[in-house]
Amino acid sequence: MPSRTLDVVDFVVSKGHGVRGLSNIGLKKVPTQYVQPPEERLDAAKVVSDETIPIIDAANWNDDQQEAVYGSIIEAARKYGFFQIINHGIPIDVLDEVQAAAHCFFELPTEEKVKYKKDPCGGGTVKMGTSFSPNKEKVMEWKDYLSLQYFSHSDATADWPPICRSQAVDYLKRVQAIVRKIYDALLVGLNAKGFDETKEDLLMAWIAVNFNYYPYCPNPELTVGVGRHSDGSALTVLLQDDVGGLYVRAPDGESWIHVRPTRGALVVNIGDMLQLLSNGRYKSIEHKVVVNPRKNRVSIAVFVNPAPDQVVGPLPEVLVGGEKPLYREVIFLDYFKYFFSKGHDGKATIEWAKILN
Repeated sequence: MPSRTLDVVDFVVSKGHGVRGLSNIGLKKVPTQYVQPPEERLDAAKVVSDETIPIIDAANWNDDQQEAVYGSIIEAARKYGFFQIINHGIPIDVLDEVQAAAHCFFELPTEEKVKYKKDPCGGGTVKMGTSFSPNKEKVMEWKDYLSLQYFSHSDATADWPPICRSQAVDYLKRVQAIVRKIYDALLVGLNAKGFDETKEDLLMAWIAVNFNYYPYCPNPELTVGVGRHSDGSALTVLLQDDVGGLYVRAPDGESWIHVRPTRGALVVNIGDMLQLLSNGRYKSIEHKVVVNPRKNRVSIAVFVNPAPDQVVGPLPEVLVGGEKPLYREVIFLDYFKYFFSKGHDGKATIEWAKILN
């Protein structure tokens, strides 16, 4: 199908073909709807080649080395907002199987995938879509996704696509155990009581597993897979494949660090809610994704969120010494809706929650 006769938005969004559909018809040039302004493209001159985010070995976080591992997590959350974790206990075959399941879903015929097409009115536990917010953003992103909302095992068993259901459920269950340990460390770093069931609503009552699919692209230098943003979650856990393409803002606030794939590692990043809860001690950092000219890329993101009706503000433990709050209290669902009411725009959402002097 020649690109000059193609209604791109109708083909990609309305008919549900996504950017995989564009990639499959053999386009020689990225459609104008995906061409980012120069300032939003990755500038190779700003990539720091000799720096990386911390890699933390979790093999000993259940024994006498726990204090050292916790210390590494706290330091990484303060300085980088990102870290990779290895020897976390999830077998390699489980990681491989959930990535393979993601590929299987996106390789389904369009008429099968559109059964899970995102309902513009929201609701439900399964949402298939493309880009980030096609009706709100000025330029679209070269990404398709399947978002699986987890409220209970019975909901997941009933509603999630059969082709990837069991792999996603198994993976999520294992990630939840890791998240609890990370939260325990981060709360200790705030002089708060460690993580327990009393913190569930505040930190991990609403979880989404996102399968992200980035097809190969004819002009990757002109577009992005995901635009510059910080996550609206409390915590995000990402499984990368071996293609690469994730870049995070360096501590200098100007450069970018490529998060090179590490076999078996999980990438963990602080979300806006933890920056707010910690009164800025932990940093939710800008990041973006670039796409590849020859290879399809898959990533699996687990977004860990407060309960929708949870009021989130700086923890009393961080204000106990008289420190002034930097952020106002927000209801998480209000924050979530604002985050999705526009295109990706750096850290503008958490600035919305900041107390103005």
